[in-house]
Amino acid sequence: MRPWTQVPPQQGRRFVITGSNGGLGLETARILGSRGADIVMACRSVEKAEAAARTVPGHDRGRVEVRQVDVSDLDSVRAFATELVADGRPVDVLINNAGVLGVPHRVTPQGVELHFATNYLGHFLLTRLLLPHLLDRVVVVSSREHRSGRIDLDDLGWERRPYRPFQAYGDSKLADLLFMRELDRRLRAEGSDLRAVAAHPGASATAITSGSGHPVVTAVGHYGQRLVGMPAWRGALCTVYAATMDVPGGTYIGPHGRTELWGWPAPARMSPKADDEVLARALWDRSVALSRP
Repeated sequence: MRPWTQVPPQQGRRFVITGSNGGLGLETARILGSRGADIVMACRSVEKAEAAARTVPGHDRGRVEVRQVDVSDLDSVRAFATELVADGRPVDVLINNAGVLGVPHRVTPQGVELHFATNYLGHFLLTRLLLPHLLDRVVVVSSREHRSGRIDLDDLGWERRPYRPFQAYGDSKLADLLFMRELDRRLRAEGSDLRAVAAHPGASATAITSGSGHPVVTAVGHYGQRLVGMPAWRGALCTVYAATMDVPGGTYIGPHGRTELWGWPAPARMSPKADDEVLARALWDRSVALSRP
C-alpha cells in the first residue's frame, strides 16, 4: 500500500486532543500543528503538557494552548467543558485520545472503574457537553483489543467478577466503538452535519503501560513496543487520517497490514460486537445515568 503522509492543510481549524502531553496524543498534536492547526492540549498534568507544547509546531505563534482536565474525573470534565465553551471559540474536531492500560483495580471519585472511566466514560461526557459547539467531527481512539471486549452492563465496575486489567481495557475500547457508532447514528437521524469516526494505532511505541504499577507489565510495554511496534508518529497517522480526511461517519481507521499491527492508515476491521445497536443503545442510556451530576 502506498504510504499516506499528505495531511491536508489545517489552517484556521481548532482541534481539542485529550491526553496529548505524550505518546500518540502528542504526535497527533505535532502532525496537526505542522499543518497549521490550532491545538488545545487537554491534559491531566499541566506541567508536563506545557513542556510538551513547546515541541508542537505553532506554539511560538500562539496556536497551541494547554488546558487541564482529568478525563477519569467527571467533575473535571465538566469544569473543562464549561471553561472551553466560555471562551466563545468553536471547535472543529474533538479527538478523544487519552487512555490507560493494564492499571490495577481503582475507582474514580465517582466510583467508576479506572479503565472504563478514562478510556470511555469521561470522553462520553466530554463529547456530549461539547457537541453543540463542534463544527466537524468527533474522533474516538480505540484499539484492536476491542475484539476481546465484553460489555457487562450489570457489572461495569468489576464488583462481582475477578478483576482482570487487560480485559477491562478491551471492554473499555469496545465501549468506545459502540459509542462512536451510536453517536453517528444519532447525528444522522437528526440531520446533523457532524460525524463520528474512530481510529486505532496498531502496535505503536508509547508509554501507555507506565501506569500499570507492575514492573514486569511496564517493562514489557516499554521495551516490547519499541522492539516490535511502529514509531508513535506512525500510529498517530491513523488518528490524523480519521480527523482530517473526508471519510463517512461511522468509519474506523487503522494500520493497513493484515494483522493491523503495522502499516499506513486504511479502513480497519470492526468486531460485530461493536456494531450491536441494541447493546449500543443500552450502553448509551447507562452512560447517561452514570455521568449525571
